[in-house]
Amino acid sequence: MTRFSLVALLTVSSPWLWAADPVEADFYKITTFETPKETALEVGSMDLLPEGRLVMGTRRGEVWIVSGAASSDPSQVRYQLFASGLHEVLGIAYNPKDKAIYATTRYEITRLKDLDGDGRADAFENVSDEWGVSGDYHEYALGSRFDRQGDLWVTLCLTGSFSSQVPFRGWAVRVKPDGTMVPTCSGIRSPGGMGFDAEGEVYYVDNQGPWHGSCTLQHLVPGSFQGHPGGNIWYDKAPNMGPRPIDPIPEAFKGNLKRGESNPNGDPGRIVTERKRIKELLPPAIYMVHGKIGNSSTFILCDETQGKFGPFEKQLFIADQSHSNISRVFLETINGIKQGVVIPFRSGFASGLIGGRMDEEGRLFAGGSDRGWGARGGKPYCFEKLEWTGKLPFEIHEMRAKPDGFEITFTEPVEAKTAGDAASYSMREFTYAYREDYGGDEVQEVLPKITQVQVGADKKSVRLTISPLTQGHVHELHLDGVKNAQNQPLLHSVAYYTLNEIPAR
Repeated sequence: MTRFSLVALLTVSSPWLWAADPVEADFYKITTFETPKETALEVGSMDLLPEGRLVMGTRRGEVWIVSGAASSDPSQVRYQLFASGLHEVLGIAYNPKDKAIYATTRYEITRLKDLDGDGRADAFENVSDEWGVSGDYHEYALGSRFDRQGDLWVTLCLTGSFSSQVPFRGWAVRVKPDGTMVPTCSGIRSPGGMGFDAEGEVYYVDNQGPWHGSCTLQHLVPGSFQGHPGGNIWYDKAPNMGPRPIDPIPEAFKGNLKRGESNPNGDPGRIVTERKRIKELLPPAIYMVHGKIGNSSTFILCDETQGKFGPFEKQLFIADQSHSNISRVFLETINGIKQGVVIPFRSGFASGLIGGRMDEEGRLFAGGSDRGWGARGGKPYCFEKLEWTGKLPFEIHEMRAKPDGFEITFTEPVEAKTAGDAASYSMREFTYAYREDYGGDEVQEVLPKITQVQVGADKKSVRLTISPLTQGHVHELHLDGVKNAQNQPLLHSVAYYTLNEIPAR
């Protein structure tokens, strides 16, 4: 048999030998829309309107109504300027009860109504302006959609992202339907987005900086302290919150700790230790690992489409402005504390994503800007749509903590030999210094052993026994050797699990 005939035979009988590995675009398609030529459409927030329309707030203080974006034909998109002259609309919410649009700006929540039906807002009503603003460039105010009680949540960035010079900077507040503001959580530094899970629990993302070694996903539990003490001076104006929490130890992790180094003072500054001192301190649910998952987390969306966005029902999707990407998060609750895993999902957006929304048909709309910090996408701003193509990706589906390791589930059956081989996996553990200095390296590296691998009977799960597990550390798992039944690798073969609590045996 000639060499040519042998190659031809192998190609016919085993096409997987020559087929390229799947890529993200095979499973999730990005559509980029043209934007209005009369403006720089730097999308900061987004919500759904009746009749398949969207409302978008922009960094430049405009509110736009968009129709046709759900169509399969991008040329059908139409834009109508609804309002202008506001100040950084980083929260937008539609209320079907009064058919009004609520815009969260730096200084207030504004109710906008179109009274004469011409497509433009002609009534602007102040709903709440009970927080302070000094004019500092960094005093962002991030607003939510309405929660199940009809409240709007607002996370208020610290002045300059370091201190709190006016009331309630560094706090999350709730605004009731009557406009009353309720201080709800302290300890916020520089929020980038807000969202809800399938049970209606509220989350925000904070950015790397003082007391934050990395961006984090934070669970907004009323009465909690989220980690940055700069805004705690306002507890005397929040009697509903109880006494001011004690401050974290400022001396912890002083110096220039590098990867793998430990703290000679016995870790007094790690959150796992500080939680024992500060009863109100709630640890990050997820570390959005700096430089790997992203550098500036933004919107939070939950897939509640019952399979129309793929196999990730009730999981969270978190965008990043710097990396122009979206990551996927699976959360669980251990000992009353939220924790879980973040996995890369989709890269390649045109600009830095800031505002986003998913509709009931599984269309994820996203937009943003590269203003100020730049973005990998390369464009100054964008408005785009992400849709599932219907093809099932071979992915990690869930990663759950166990008393002695982790259980991994997959979106389709694995090939038992590779999935059952300990050599197919590797893990490292690390944490970030909980300190007042800006950011920080991955420190206190641990290289655990994978002592046992057990493939589930359905071949869609694997149980890994790990020694040791380290409370408070990120557990970075690589699954480079795992293949599916078609001998294909995982689309994303790395996962980062934040282990706040180790389950009891």
